Amino acid sequence: VQLQASGGGLVQAGDSLRLSCTASGRTFSADFAVGWFRQAPGKEREFVAAVRRGGGTFYNALSAKGRFTISSDNAKNTVYLQMNRLNPDDTGVYYCAAGLRDTLASSSDYDYWGQGTQVTVSS
Repeated sequence: VQLQASGGGLVQAGDSLRLSCTASGRTFSADFAVGWFRQAPGKEREFVAAVRRGGGTFYNALSAKGRFTISSDNAKNTVYLQMNRLNPDDTGVYYCAAGLRDTLASSSDYDYWGQGTQVTVSS
C-alpha cells in the first residue's frame, strides 16, 4: 500500500486547510482504516483522526474534535482532513497512515505510512 499525503502549507491563525491522503496498491476492504497523525518539533507523534472505509470516524477529542473533520471518497481511495480555525499549536508534520486493526489511536495500529505534509500556522 502506498499513501500520498498533500495539502499542507503556511496559513494564519483562524484559517482553514484541507489535507488529502490517497491510497493505492491493493483492493481495500471495509475494515481498511486511514488515520491522520501529526508531529510538532520536539514532540511525539499524536493521533488526530481516523476513518474506516466501511464507515465510522474517530477523533482525538482534545486536539481535533469540533474543528477538524475527516471524510473519505472511496471511489478515489482518498481521505480528507478538513481543518478549521487553525492555531499555532496545530503546527507540525501531518502524516496519514493505513491499517486493518481494531484500534486506531496509536501509531502501532497502522502498517503503512505516507511521507507527511507540513502545516505551519502563524499567529
